[in-house]
Amino acid sequence: MPSVATVRGVGANVTDEGERTPVVMLEVDDAVVPIFVSEDQAESIRLAFEGRPFERPLTHDLLVEMTTEFGAAINRVRIDDLSTRTFFAKIETEQYRNGEPRELTFDARPSDAIALALRTDCPIEVADDVIEEAGRPPSSI
Repeated sequence: MPSVATVRGVGANVTDEGERTPVVMLEVDDAVVPIFVSEDQAESIRLAFEGRPFERPLTHDLLVEMTTEFGAAINRVRIDDLSTRTFFAKIETEQYRNGEPRELTFDARPSDAIALALRTDCPIEVADDVIEEAGRPPSSI
């Protein structure tokens, strides 16, 4: 059964050599799940997290606008798997055609799913086995 997460923040992991890797921190249950992302993804997530618009639409903004114009909505995103330190996600959508709902699920990178969830205010769910494997106590972060 998945648990609903919130974005705790976007930061950077700094190695002993001084290398910085962007990381999104998801708070879920009694754990924090760190997900490493690219610089571009971190900036897109940070802007959405802080509610700050960019002067031109970013890819995630464009995707949300297109989804809406096509009569669809993003219902939720799921971080549903972790394999060899790679997280996997799904974006669940719903579209109405001729008054009939049509549900579609898309495979996604977790960073894209989180960026879209923040822009559409939809739930971010994390699978229990992902929390068990990648979650850390909040005090350790």
